[in-house]
Amino acid sequence: MIKVDVWSDINCPFCYIGKRHLEQALEKFPKRDQVVIEWKSFELDPDTHPEKGSDNLEMLAKKYGKDHTWAQAMNNNLTEMAAMAGIDFHLEKVIPANSFNAHRLLHLAKLYKMQDPLQEKLLAAKFIEGKDISDPAVLKSIALDIGLDTEEVLRFLDSNKFSQEVREDEAMAAKLGITGVPFFVFNESQALSGAHPVETFVDVLTKAHPLT
Repeated sequence: MIKVDVWSDINCPFCYIGKRHLEQALEKFPKRDQVVIEWKSFELDPDTHPEKGSDNLEMLAKKYGKDHTWAQAMNNNLTEMAAMAGIDFHLEKVIPANSFNAHRLLHLAKLYKMQDPLQEKLLAAKFIEGKDISDPAVLKSIALDIGLDTEEVLRFLDSNKFSQEVREDEAMAAKLGITGVPFFVFNESQALSGAHPVETFVDVLTKAHPLT
C-alpha cells in the first residue's frame, strides 16, 4: 500500500490544482487501488476572519503588498492553470473566509472514509461556486450532499468537535517544516511541495511502490 498524506487548505487554489494532478496521476498508475489518501489540515491564514462582503482581490493584493492589477493578473494565471487541470475556476466569485470549521468537518468525514468527496465539494464551493466555506449552512449542505448523517452533522456544527485534531495536523506540519501547501508525503518518506505536474506524481508513486 501507498499512504499519501496531503496537507492542504480549502482557501488554497493551488491545493485544488494539486489534488487534480494527483488524481490524474493515479489514473495512469497501475496500482492505484493500493493508494490511500488522507487529507491533513493546514490554515494559510488561521487568524484571519474576513468581514462579510470583503473583496478577494483587495485582500490578495494587501497580503502580498501589491496592487489590484497584480492581483487580477495572479487570478488570471491561476484560472489558466486550473483550466489545464480540468477545473473551471471562477475566482471573481471567491468569498474570503476562515477555513477552520471546514477542516473540522474533514475530520468528521474521515471517520466514514468520505474525506475525498468532501474535500472536492469544499474546494468546488470555494473556487467554482463562490460559496462561503465558513458559513455553517454551506458546510451543512455540503456534508449532507456527500451522505453524512443529518443529526450527526447538526450536532457537529453546534460543537467544537475535532478542533484538537486540526491543531494536531498543523503541529505535525510545523514539525515537518511545512510552510506552504499543498504538501504531499508518500509513505512517510518521500515528499512533494506544490502542485507539481502529473508526471512528477506518477514518478514518485512508482518509486514508492515499484511496478515490477
